[in-house]
Amino acid sequence: MEIRHNYNTPNVGQVERTASVAAGALLAYGAMKQKGMARLGLGLLSAAFFRRGITGFCYTYQALGIRTAADPEGRNATLPYETGIRVDKAITINRPKDEVYAFWRDLENLAEFMEHVESVRVQGDGRRSHWVAKGPGGKRMEWDAEIINEIPGKLIGWRSLPGSDVPNAGSVHFADAAGGRGTEVKVELQYNPSGGTLGAFTAKLFGGDPSEQIHNDLKRLKTRLEAGVVLSAGVEKSDSDGEHYRRAEKVVAASEESFPASDSPAYTH
Repeated sequence: MEIRHNYNTPNVGQVERTASVAAGALLAYGAMKQKGMARLGLGLLSAAFFRRGITGFCYTYQALGIRTAADPEGRNATLPYETGIRVDKAITINRPKDEVYAFWRDLENLAEFMEHVESVRVQGDGRRSHWVAKGPGGKRMEWDAEIINEIPGKLIGWRSLPGSDVPNAGSVHFADAAGGRGTEVKVELQYNPSGGTLGAFTAKLFGGDPSEQIHNDLKRLKTRLEAGVVLSAGVEKSDSDGEHYRRAEKVVAASEESFPASDSPAYTH
């Protein structure tokens, strides 16, 4: 499930808001001197500028991922408040919670099942890491990230550091699945793609749906942990490996039919 924000917070700076109101007033004055369609057109344009100045919200800025207004105090500065794309996904893995958590916490394992991630290199005390990924059109993208919140066995929260090609933040939650069915893994990701929301839409046109990508990544994680099969993208398999992989996929498919993942958590402010 890909979640767009309910934009109810200004994204236009105060100087621009004042200028928009002034422009609206000039256009309204000009409209009074016109007749017919010219008057209507100037009147509508005037109303648009007044709305932008009074509300401080610009739909064009929303589409382009631009924000000139100051962020509310106390917000994570990694991503401008209420900008970018948010995706929430969940899956149930038939393995103990501590095992699933430990595999994920070793961040270098993530490249095994995340299709577009080429590598993750842990730095220093293990809370910082360097990521290399394949972006739209084969573009190579890199960023540094840090773990900012961690509850062993339950939660890992992270954010990218300044200068990242793709600013992002999010968390992954681990919980015992109902009925002793293993572990429920919930991923909550927010990111600001190149070109903002418009850039994400363009990427979709070329097969880059982030919601579907994360869903597929989690399915590979499920197969990896339940059947012990490494599903790294772009790795050719021998005939025996391929047969092992096909058997593993059948096991995972049967597991999903019997025990579907729970609904993704709702996103609210």
